[in-house]
Amino acid sequence: MKDGRTHLAHKYEYAVDLESGALVAVTVQTMDGGDTASVERTLDVATEHLDAVDLTAKVVVADKGYHSNAVMVSVKSRGLRSYISEPKRGRRKWSKHKQAQQPTYANRRRIKGKRGKSLLRQRGEKVERAFAHLLETGGLRRVHVRGQIEILKRMVLQGAAFNLGLLMRQACGVGKPRVLQGNRSGQLALAAL
Repeated sequence: MKDGRTHLAHKYEYAVDLESGALVAVTVQTMDGGDTASVERTLDVATEHLDAVDLTAKVVVADKGYHSNAVMVSVKSRGLRSYISEPKRGRRKWSKHKQAQQPTYANRRRIKGKRGKSLLRQRGEKVERAFAHLLETGGLRRVHVRGQIEILKRMVLQGAAFNLGLLMRQACGVGKPRVLQGNRSGQLALAAL
């Protein structure tokens, strides 16, 4: 751009298991469209990875950016239940989009329920935490490699480290990675007395 900044060229998306918080899929896509255009590829990769370990996805939980007629129809055709927040659009006219009406109404009913609110809270907790660990703490907000494949390699490696951290916390029984660091310094301070 004229002021020296660059346009976003790639978009990172993650699929996260809401029970464990583990990354299921990582995709890097070009910025051709918005979230609604890229969710199909992420769902394909997540389904592929889950099939490899004999698991199946049952629900899709996403924020407002992923809500569109095409996404609603696609999620229903995959046999998944959608819990996708709906942006405020006002009254909708369904004459041109009849096939999207029923999935949209079903999604709207589900997100207002107790389970829907719980799943959307979990999405905020688990998915945003993964983004924070990878992009902010992990330093992937800006990537200094070229090419979509190279960026994907970097993201997958970082995602594997994130999942390994989850496994290590389960094995050690410690909630946060730096708790052991604090415990060790506390033990050394007590030993010095």
